[in-house]
Amino acid sequence: MDKYDRLKEIIKNSRNMVVFTGAGISVPSGIPDFRSSNGLYNQKSSTNIPPEVIVSHSFFVNHTKDFYDFYKEKMCYPKAKPNEAHKYFASLEKQNKSVVVVTQNIDNLHQAAGSNFVYELHGSVHRNYCQRCNAFYDLDYILASESIPICPKCGGIIKPDVVLYEEPLDSDTINRAICAISSADTMIIVGTSLMVYPANSFVRYFRGPHLILINKDATAFDDYAELVFNEDIIKVIEKIK
Repeated sequence: MDKYDRLKEIIKNSRNMVVFTGAGISVPSGIPDFRSSNGLYNQKSSTNIPPEVIVSHSFFVNHTKDFYDFYKEKMCYPKAKPNEAHKYFASLEKQNKSVVVVTQNIDNLHQAAGSNFVYELHGSVHRNYCQRCNAFYDLDYILASESIPICPKCGGIIKPDVVLYEEPLDSDTINRAICAISSADTMIIVGTSLMVYPANSFVRYFRGPHLILINKDATAFDDYAELVFNEDIIKVIEKIK
């Protein structure tokens, strides 16, 4: 039995599965990742300020227009569609499997593919709130704003419901994710370098028998996994469908 057949067998027999995803799962949908040679953190901005600085809370507060110029150009992909990986993990629910997605992504593609239980550790570009009156605005409103998105109801500045550097993760989302991971018998990690804290620490809550890693590059957790696939996620999905 090769490792693809072994993965198919594990998924078939799994009763409580967690799929933990990072930017790599959305690359086939046309959304760049962060740390590869073509990733977000290796792209220059018009201000020559490092992207890691731009997507920080303090930069948002002190340089809101520059933040939004970068954010709307580099982090929002309204035309992106779920790819075969998103669709595959969503399809497992139709087989009466318990599948929880814990994602570091902010693109909403898991939900668009049909996954019903998605915990977004870093929020979503599709949710935006006025900082003054908490009115909700969708992504279309943000992208249509010529400069800084302003709430027409009260004049407050709208902020994406995205966790920026220097901001804490949502405690309720953390608790739900940890609960799902700690009770799972299978954890499939897809498209993440596992270099970002605290998201990478969540892996340590997994106590089940089957840890699977699918990522183009090796990670610090590869030695702990039952199966490791250092290849494109779509190629793996094609072999196990």
